[in-house]
Amino acid sequence: MIKVLKAGFYSTIQDQGRSGQRSFGVPVSGAMDLYSSEFANKLIGNEKEAAVIEMTMTGAEFQFLKPTIIAITGANMRPKLNGESISMFQSLSINFNDILSFGNVTNGFRSYIAVKGGFITESVLGSRSMSKGITETTRIIKGAVLEITNSASLLTSKNAKLKLDASFLDNDTLEVFKGPEFYELTKGLQNLLFNQTFQVSKNNNRMAYQFLPLIKNNLEPILTSPVLPGTIQLTPSGQLIVLMRDAQTTGGYPRILQLTQNSINILSQKTTGNCLKMRLKDF
Repeated sequence: MIKVLKAGFYSTIQDQGRSGQRSFGVPVSGAMDLYSSEFANKLIGNEKEAAVIEMTMTGAEFQFLKPTIIAITGANMRPKLNGESISMFQSLSINFNDILSFGNVTNGFRSYIAVKGGFITESVLGSRSMSKGITETTRIIKGAVLEITNSASLLTSKNAKLKLDASFLDNDTLEVFKGPEFYELTKGLQNLLFNQTFQVSKNNNRMAYQFLPLIKNNLEPILTSPVLPGTIQLTPSGQLIVLMRDAQTTGGYPRILQLTQNSINILSQKTTGNCLKMRLKDF
């Protein structure tokens, strides 16, 4: 078990998300940065689907009530074990009563903690991912106790030498495909999308990111149609909205572009004021 001493700004349990539920209006959810989440699990020999902790902007503090093995990936939140700085992107042995703590983020925006065997928390519709309206608990709270495996046979790690390509944390280019309504834009607007530097607005969360500046919009709203994580919509006001992991399953704004999966990971590590450009990806 792990006791939450401090919850951080916004910490949740996430896994690969809920598949096969979108027809019922259920968001996919799952780790915002799937690359970092999967890598943390690989480092300690977990299946990639194992549930992890996702911390946003500021880190949490945990007391381990049983020994385990962990890995920390994603954004650098200056992790410490019993007050001593520790390295990320490797497997780490944890003893009974150890205290794992984090500070403010120094690079990136979301950090991930994997434990051997994964977090054994509530599973709803085939996923442990916390999500508003789906799970009873939507975030980790101070004083909570998180269940983990207590099998001594699992306390070994075979993948400690894996190498992470952390360059994506500094990547400022989002690769995109053309969306269903892309060709309804004027040629000028099409070109602008790939020449303009956009900035992440203060409106960014697990549901969607908004970009600045606003752009001229010649499109009319569409009939409510399917959308996906990574869909970029253009509102009548000229606002670009990039849907993220907790996004709704349908929308009525033109779907002009679609982020690649890797670009969703890149964007999930950005925050207010970060600048980005978009590049069209060939099939």
